[in-house]
Amino acid sequence: MKYILHKADTRGHANHGWLDSYHTFSFAGYHDPERVHFGALRVLNDDTVAGGMGFGTHPHENMEIISIPTSGDLEHIDDMGNKQVISQGDVQVMSAGTGIQHGEKNKNLNKPVKFFQIWVFPNQKDVTPRYDQKSFSAAEKHNNLLTVVSPIGTNDEGVQIHQNAWFSLGNLDKDYVTTYDLKKEKNGIYIFVIEGEVTINGEKLNRRDGLGITDSKKLEIKADTDTELLIIEVPLKF
Repeated sequence: MKYILHKADTRGHANHGWLDSYHTFSFAGYHDPERVHFGALRVLNDDTVAGGMGFGTHPHENMEIISIPTSGDLEHIDDMGNKQVISQGDVQVMSAGTGIQHGEKNKNLNKPVKFFQIWVFPNQKDVTPRYDQKSFSAAEKHNNLLTVVSPIGTNDEGVQIHQNAWFSLGNLDKDYVTTYDLKKEKNGIYIFVIEGEVTINGEKLNRRDGLGITDSKKLEIKADTDTELLIIEVPLKF
């Protein structure tokens, strides 16, 4: 097993007033040649957007973009005709493909919205752009690693993307022990601790820490406190 540890306080950080963002991987003004991507996982941003503020209309192409809110309400609009709101429990995906224009803003004036913005390199370029979102209950994630993103064409749960990648979310009680089995041989696994403390294959992780693991077919997971986890399995070569 090989691993790379990204402690929470080593992330890039940019506070624009209306947007407070932490970058696990190089993004915008933050660049670290050792932290450009983990396999097909390109961006993992931890964003807080002030009330009523947001990202103006801007373009993307040939990227799978996943948004996972943890509190508040994020309003989305795009040139495919979608106008949606995503909230805690929702997972949203956009396949940018040949190109999309979209914008996002905090729907509420009086409280921030917090969400993770994640980019994954696709395994097909210039696909027709697409949008999807689904809601998942707290009960589905309680002491369970629930698949919320999976490859297009599979029968797995969740929203689907153009990549052999799977995202799982779990809310684990203190002292709960479980395992995660690799879904595709030679993939890597990136674990991000949303809340709490957890031990993964003997490595202690705290809130907002990230751990990339390669050459391992299984994760041994023990929640040291009540813990919320995001597990991202991606190809290392793509």
